[in-house]
Amino acid sequence: MNFKFNSYQIFVIALLAFLQFTIVLDFMILSPLGVMVLEELRITTTQFGLVVSAYAFSAGASGVIAAGFADRFDRKRLLLFFYTGFVLGTVFCGVAPNYKFLLAARIITGIFGGVISSISFAIIADLFPLEVRGRVMGFVMTAFAASQVFGLPLGVYISNLWGWHSPFLMIAGVSGIVGIIAFVYLQPINSHLEAARHQNAFLHLWNTLTNVGYFPGFLATTLLATGGFMLMPFGSAFTVHNLGISLEKLPLIYMITGIVSIAGGPLIGRLSDSIGKYKMFAIASFLATTIILYYTQLGISPLWLVIGINSLLFVFITGRMISANALTSAVPEPKDRGAYMAISSSLQQLSGGIAATCAGLIVVQTPSGYLEGYEELGFVVGLAILATVVFMGNVNSLVEKKKKQHKPL
Repeated sequence: MNFKFNSYQIFVIALLAFLQFTIVLDFMILSPLGVMVLEELRITTTQFGLVVSAYAFSAGASGVIAAGFADRFDRKRLLLFFYTGFVLGTVFCGVAPNYKFLLAARIITGIFGGVISSISFAIIADLFPLEVRGRVMGFVMTAFAASQVFGLPLGVYISNLWGWHSPFLMIAGVSGIVGIIAFVYLQPINSHLEAARHQNAFLHLWNTLTNVGYFPGFLATTLLATGGFMLMPFGSAFTVHNLGISLEKLPLIYMITGIVSIAGGPLIGRLSDSIGKYKMFAIASFLATTIILYYTQLGISPLWLVIGINSLLFVFITGRMISANALTSAVPEPKDRGAYMAISSSLQQLSGGIAATCAGLIVVQTPSGYLEGYEELGFVVGLAILATVVFMGNVNSLVEKKKKQHKPL
C-alpha cells in the first residue's frame, strides 16, 4: 500500500511519540536510580519491587475503570485529562521525602499515566490504516529508545548532581510543555462517538470484557510486558554489582543502547508491515529469549560486551512491542477500540505488576550488593516470552479471519 503521510499526521505521530517518551521515561527512570533509592531510603529489594509494581497495579486498576468511558469522549479531551494527572503525580515523586510518600506518589502517577498509552494506541488505530500501523508504531515507540539516549543519561547525570528526586521534576517540566502543545494543536478525535453515544458506560465495559472474540488478544497482551517488568527494576544493580560496571558508566550504556534502538525501531516497524506483524513478533521474541538467557548468566564483563548485549536486547524487546501492538490494534471493532485498548493496557500493567513483585522475591541482594537469583529470573522471563508467541499466534489467526470477512481493522 502506497500511503503518504500528510503534515498533520506527521505532527500527530511526533506528538504521540513525545507523550510516550515522557511516560516511558517516568517509569524507566526508577531502574537506573535503583542503586541510589535502595541506599538512600534504606529499603529492601522487595520494597523496591513494590514501588515499581505499585505504578503497574494502580495503572491496571484505573485502566479497567476508564475502559467503559474510553469510547464516550473525544480522545483529545481524555488524553489531556489523564496527562495532567500524570504530571502532578510525577511532581509528587520529585518531592517524596520517604518510602511511603514515594509509594503513594507512584500509585497516583500510575492511575493517570497508565491509561495514556492505550488512548494513544486508540488514536493511532482511528487515524491510520492497519497496513501502515507498524510504521506508525515503530516511530511512536522510539520513545523507549529516545528515553535511553536523552532521558536516562541526563536523569542519571542530574541525579548525581542534585539527588534522585531531580529527574522526576525534570520529567514534570518537559511533560507540562508537551501537554500545552497537545492542548493547542491536536484536533478533536471523535469519529467513534456516534456508535458509542447510546451505550451505558458499564454495559460497554462488560460487553467488551466478555466479547469472546477479544479473548485471544487479552490473553496475549497479559504476558506481553512480563519480560520488561521483571528485568528492568534491577537492571542497574545487576550491571553494577554483578557485571562489574561502574555507576558512572551507566549513562554511556543507556545512551548507546538508545541510539541503536532509535535506528532499529522504525526499521522493525517497516519490516512488520512488509513481512507480517506476527512473523516479526515471533522472530524478535526468539532472539530476545536467547540473549536474555545468555545475559543473565554473565559475571564480571567488559564494557563493550555489556553495551552490545543491551543494545541487541533492547532492539528485540522494542520490536516485540511494536509488532504486537500493531497486530492487536486490528482485533477490536472501531466502536470498542478505546475500551479494548484500555483493558489490554490494564492487563499488561497488572501482569507486569505481579511480575515485578515476583522478581523482587526471586532476586536477593547480598550485603555486598551482588544480586542472587538473576539467572533463575532469566529462565522465567524466557518461558513467558515463548508462551506469548503461542498466544499471539491465535491473535494473528483472528485478524486474518477478519480480513477475509472484510471487517474494519
